[in-house]
Amino acid sequence: MVPIRYNYRNLVVRKTTTLASAFGLALVVFVFSCAQMLGTGLKKAFGRAASPDVAIVLRKGSGAEMESGIEEKQVSLVVAQAQQVGASREPAAVGEIVVVVLLDKIGTTGLSNVVVRGVTDDVRDFRTSVKIIEGRAPKPGTDEVLVGSGIRGRFKGLDIGQQFDLKKNRPVKVVGVFSDQGSSFESEIWADLHTVRTAFGREGYASSIRVRLDSETKFDAFKLLVESDRQLGLVTMRESTFYEKQGEMTSTLLTWLGTLIAIFFAIGAGIGATITMNAQVAGRQREIGTLRALGFSRGSVLLSFLLESLILAVAGGLVGAVAALGMKFVTLTMLNANTWSEIVFSFEPSPGIVVRALILAIFMGLFGGFLPAWRAARVRPVEAMRG
Repeated sequence: MVPIRYNYRNLVVRKTTTLASAFGLALVVFVFSCAQMLGTGLKKAFGRAASPDVAIVLRKGSGAEMESGIEEKQVSLVVAQAQQVGASREPAAVGEIVVVVLLDKIGTTGLSNVVVRGVTDDVRDFRTSVKIIEGRAPKPGTDEVLVGSGIRGRFKGLDIGQQFDLKKNRPVKVVGVFSDQGSSFESEIWADLHTVRTAFGREGYASSIRVRLDSETKFDAFKLLVESDRQLGLVTMRESTFYEKQGEMTSTLLTWLGTLIAIFFAIGAGIGATITMNAQVAGRQREIGTLRALGFSRGSVLLSFLLESLILAVAGGLVGAVAALGMKFVTLTMLNANTWSEIVFSFEPSPGIVVRALILAIFMGLFGGFLPAWRAARVRPVEAMRG
């Protein structure tokens, strides 16, 4: 076995090629990790909006809250059914209405959709994770609204003391900013339920009903009770399942698109590593001949060159992974494919992503280094010494 210090010395002596190869590998790992973190970040943004003991009720056939319409009289029926199976906490349920408004973006030209959620006065008692971080709560029955911290200041009129038109000639005023542990709710505007109904002509209707059950185990009984009443025409699902579906399409698109780009980068980096290692083999013929003359077998030479390639891969992979971890503090916005509205989320690293990124780096190291290592192992000592 060729001593490892021999490989270390070669990498140090050839600084330029070492840094160039490591940088290429680091770039691939960085792109791959960021793509994975984007998909995870979007999933977690939706996942944080869900509570394990909350069920959501929609009109049958609706894929999103905006597509659903439930008569107000049905809300009380659903609440009664929830209390029948076990929903004793107050408030046991909230009926909400969801619409989108078109607002001017700040910093770029153009407009984009923003979700407006019509909520009841006790919404923060139902969603206990929601906190007002600046300003105050809106007064009931007024044209005052709360803005999620994720979209605050990203659109014209979305900051404390500012106004925007909920509908033409129907201005509302921002009086507070709320947070919800980074959930998708932070990409919404919350207004009084009756104000939204009146502005959009949806009097007597709700988009969805959320019910907080006493236990997760009560869900199946509640679902059976609601859906067995065919006159209601409603469908029930766990809130976690609902939000998983809401972000699934966009998250999958982000992950696969980023991974595809990373694969192209990986192919380029692998070819570059192969060319670099081949050049090194050509320039180190005498060294290789000396190693063979000293009695090192072809297998030892092959492993030695593969080890150099793997050291480069691991070093580049670690640099790329660490750089990707820094993206944790970056937030970005994009259109959610289900609602066609802006959602703010951040890159979300995880141990699994780091492990997958390092495996990719090792694979690239093996892919780029095997042929040059094989070529080095087949060098004949006598011909190499003559050269």
